[in-house]
Amino acid sequence: MRRALLTLALALASSPLAAQAAPPGPRASDVKSMDAIIAALYEVISGPAGQQRDWDRMRNLFVPGARLIPAVYRPDSVPTLRQWSVEDYITRAGAMLEKNGFFETEIARQVDQYGGVAQAFSTYESRHKAEDPAPFVRGINSIQLFNDGQRWWVVTVLWEGERPDNPIPEKYLKSSTR
Repeated sequence: MRRALLTLALALASSPLAAQAAPPGPRASDVKSMDAIIAALYEVISGPAGQQRDWDRMRNLFVPGARLIPAVYRPDSVPTLRQWSVEDYITRAGAMLEKNGFFETEIARQVDQYGGVAQAFSTYESRHKAEDPAPFVRGINSIQLFNDGQRWWVVTVLWEGERPDNPIPEKYLKSSTR
């Protein structure tokens, strides 16, 4: 009986169904450098309307417990922050990105780094279609990163969109590291 159960367990573990259930690991090319992980962050949320995003790829960019935090400014209220986990972001923003199309590109970056800790001010432009002549919004992603000696991780992304009363300063429209 024990042998039969062991044989069954081994057969199930090696089946294609069992292989599909295991979560994929990160793409080595996504986490090998700061440039690579920031590029992957923009790539994973971008795509045309109707295209499903690779949310497993996104999950693998972030350290467990990471936060995505938009600064929200509404004319009728005080500024506030929303604090999302990676899963919250996927749930709350994912369907909208996939339905409407969304392309976010980095146009400049300023980086400060000490050891394995880095802070990147990544200036972005967002479009609904890659070929749109002008962005519908620009802003700055403040991306905190950590290198554990094996790979880069995104720890936090805090962002704010440009507004008429708060234009992006010229110094953040030029890269210091590129």
